[in-house]
Amino acid sequence: MHNAKHMLQHGPRHVHQFGNFYFSLLIILFAASLSLNLVSCSKARKPIGDRAPIIGFSLDSLVVERWRRDVDSFTKAAHDLGAEVVLRVANQDANTQISQVKELLNQGIDALVIIPNDAEKLTEVCREAKRRGVPVMSYDRLVHNADVDLYISFDNEKVGSLQAQAASEAVPSGTYIIVNGAITDNNAFMINKGFHAVLDPLIQSGRIHLAGEIWPSDWISDEVRTRFETLLQPGQKIDAVLCGNDMLAETVISVLSENRMVGKTIVTGQDAELAACQRIAEGSQFATIYKPIDALALKAAGFAVMMARGEKVRYDNKIDDGHYKVPYIALEPILVTAKTLGSTVIKDGFHTREDVYRNVKR
Repeated sequence: MHNAKHMLQHGPRHVHQFGNFYFSLLIILFAASLSLNLVSCSKARKPIGDRAPIIGFSLDSLVVERWRRDVDSFTKAAHDLGAEVVLRVANQDANTQISQVKELLNQGIDALVIIPNDAEKLTEVCREAKRRGVPVMSYDRLVHNADVDLYISFDNEKVGSLQAQAASEAVPSGTYIIVNGAITDNNAFMINKGFHAVLDPLIQSGRIHLAGEIWPSDWISDEVRTRFETLLQPGQKIDAVLCGNDMLAETVISVLSENRMVGKTIVTGQDAELAACQRIAEGSQFATIYKPIDALALKAAGFAVMMARGEKVRYDNKIDDGHYKVPYIALEPILVTAKTLGSTVIKDGFHTREDVYRNVKR
């Protein structure tokens, strides 16, 4: 608990002030979650009674800007619902995350919320949690073959299809490159599926030529730069690059800049990081995908508290984790371009207008 409080109080910045809007949103989200099916959580444990439920939050890393927002919103919502949150950050190491999850289980947590570093390597420790009667929620990223009690995320296939649709409307024909997310992350495959759902018919028709795909070993791997550089043949025009997230888009744009191709190649990403939104305002990045993190974190916190108390959780769909069909709640992602910065990330208070347009002369 101390670690979570310390991170939230002394991190780079406090992300969001909720006020009355926060409580209204929390109520709306729970009302919206009342759908058709119910999650029956892991094998029964002793009721926690009136004591505060303890939620273990196992996070891959804080390297990606958005994760600080997720932890902030999730922890505040859980506290307001009477729960305690114990945060552990694995610093992008699967073995460290496995050890930290075991530590959380030994501390007697009532529910585990996990953002896995590796969809395969975290399987067994999630199964161990379930064997101990601790319900498991996969947050944003799915753990493979683990039969988690609930997976909550944004619609990752739609993240890919929104990018591809925006790119193909802006550049209906030409040469494309795909820079995928980490090969260890199930989300990267879902996003890739969304890319191809839109692009494959255009590729088959000959309108679009796919010059190559990059599958890095992690989300910030240096290999992306090297491998992208090898795809830039002298004199070859690249019309569009679709990227797994905004950090990868930043790497791509850096290489394009060195080759005097910025503005000639459209680049898309996801997460609506501040730097990405600034690049969109400046014109070096074409689009990003905004995922309203407060909505995800608040909903997840409410469900985690319910799971910790042994209550049933309602859900809409199921998703295949490689072996099991697990309950799945998918939220809607939103496309952001230069035309919609004001009506999306700025309107929602995700970023301020001053920050987004800081480098733009007006």
